[in-house]
Amino acid sequence: MTEPVVTAAVVVPVDPDTAFRIFTEEIDDWWVRSPTSFYDGGRARGKRIEPGVGGRWLEVYDDGVLVLGTITAWDPGRRLVMETSDETTADFRFEPAEGGTRVSVEQRLLPGRDPEKRVAGTMEAMVTFFAERASDPHHVSWTKRDLPRVCPVLSYSDPIAAARWLIDVFGLEGRVPEAGTLPPDFPMPFSLCGGVVIVLGTGRVPTRGQPPDHMVYAYVDDLDAHFARARERGATIVREIATYGDRSYVAEDFEGHRWTFAQARPTQMRAS
Repeated sequence: MTEPVVTAAVVVPVDPDTAFRIFTEEIDDWWVRSPTSFYDGGRARGKRIEPGVGGRWLEVYDDGVLVLGTITAWDPGRRLVMETSDETTADFRFEPAEGGTRVSVEQRLLPGRDPEKRVAGTMEAMVTFFAERASDPHHVSWTKRDLPRVCPVLSYSDPIAAARWLIDVFGLEGRVPEAGTLPPDFPMPFSLCGGVVIVLGTGRVPTRGQPPDHMVYAYVDDLDAHFARARERGATIVREIATYGDRSYVAEDFEGHRWTFAQARPTQMRAS
């Protein structure tokens, strides 16, 4: 049986040593803040990679860290390999290419694991996030542009095609992944007039009848208190509190408009 494997590659306009440095030292700058880009979005302060063999890939909290991977090979400017918490190995290569550096990843199950297990492809998103930073010398760190507390969400049957159209026609800004490299319901944030619009495919949240094509995504300071108030005062609860990256719940208002409320990260500032 063929071992499950996921691959991805980008070419960025910097040399291999610079690409490796950006990838490892600046991960918290380029790691996109989205509803699913952290394991525990309501607590996360950022991401970090510790250098050298035995170093760890971490999600950082006020009260500790979550270990996402352990480095097994460290060759600056050439190669980085890590074993991840979801029982895979991810092999990143940094190779000279026309115009800069080809950064590729091959992610596969660790030996002896269930060959039927799906490789989630987290590293595909990782390479896409990195490419945005490495390709833009004027990149604004995601630590300084976390998602606004309230974002509109637009759902499409083909979110990749929709994102490309919105960029081309309406002038939204952001990087569109290649079709098939991310789950169809992966939220993609795009900038517009200083704000953010989230684009995603239909799915994930159960629906009654036709799925909604638009909704509101809002971050609140105390999700449990907000949920209790909404339920007590008559909101229709579509999905109770659960963690899918962000810790959140989904409700409908009195005319059936859908709202997602999520626990704000410690770094998410209120509008001044």
